[in-house]
Amino acid sequence: MLITNIEVVPGKRIAQHLGMVQGNTVRAKHAGKDILAGLKNIVGGELKGYTELLTEAREEATERMVKQAESIGANAVINVRFSTSSITAGAAELFAYGTAVILE
Repeated sequence: MLITNIEVVPGKRIAQHLGMVQGNTVRAKHAGKDILAGLKNIVGGELKGYTELLTEAREEATERMVKQAESIGANAVINVRFSTSSITAGAAELFAYGTAVILE
């Protein structure tokens, strides 16, 4: 499955447009990571626990999007985008979406 954030794939022709596909996941913060993040805010630097959390969430949302694309017969997802939103205190959604197509 080809996944790209551009609207066309150089050297390929879109034979069929299958529509939008999406995948999402909602993740909550771990209390221990929250405490460490609070300490890190004082001294500055990367919040590695949150970086890992978002990386895992992005991978899971992408995997779900790809499964949906495969289920409708796509061999590529183009114009892929990611979005995040706060769901509730301590939980956030990561949403991946794109256009499922059949490339020749």
